[in-house]
Amino acid sequence: MQPARLGALLYGLGLGGFVDGIVLHQIFQWHHMLSHTPDHPVNTVRGLEVNTLADGFFHLAMWFLVVAASISTIAAWRRGRLAPNWSFHFGLVLAGWGIFNVVEGLVNHHLLQLHHVRDDLGGPLAWDIGFLVVSVLLIAAGWLLHRRGLRALVGRQAGPSAERQAGPSAAS
Repeated sequence: MQPARLGALLYGLGLGGFVDGIVLHQIFQWHHMLSHTPDHPVNTVRGLEVNTLADGFFHLAMWFLVVAASISTIAAWRRGRLAPNWSFHFGLVLAGWGIFNVVEGLVNHHLLQLHHVRDDLGGPLAWDIGFLVVSVLLIAAGWLLHRRGLRALVGRQAGPSAERQAGPSAAS
């Protein structure tokens, strides 16, 4: 029985959101959740208050994703699912992070126009497109890493039983 995938993907979604919120919103201050909306400009106290509140609700949602990931992972282990190897798990975390970024980038940056990667520069399109490209690369790299971990798990599971079926002389 293979390890469950859901927990790792949820970790990737939640932790990817935390990276976005903490690094891009708080540390770099490139944008906030509503920084491209005309009613909530970040150059006014009221606009910054609303954006900070929206950022807080965003972080709360990411926290719930991480809690859901923990619950899902522990529940899978309690049902007897294997603990994943690092490549299997971390690959899905990276893929989940990339999926979060693609959805967030397409919805918030392009569809709803709530904010852009660099609202501090006027929201140039090149940054939004670059964000999507990096996100797709995260998904691809994560999936490749996950597949490597899956192959190792399958090989590990097949190895001892194949040796037992072949007998002791075939294993030496």
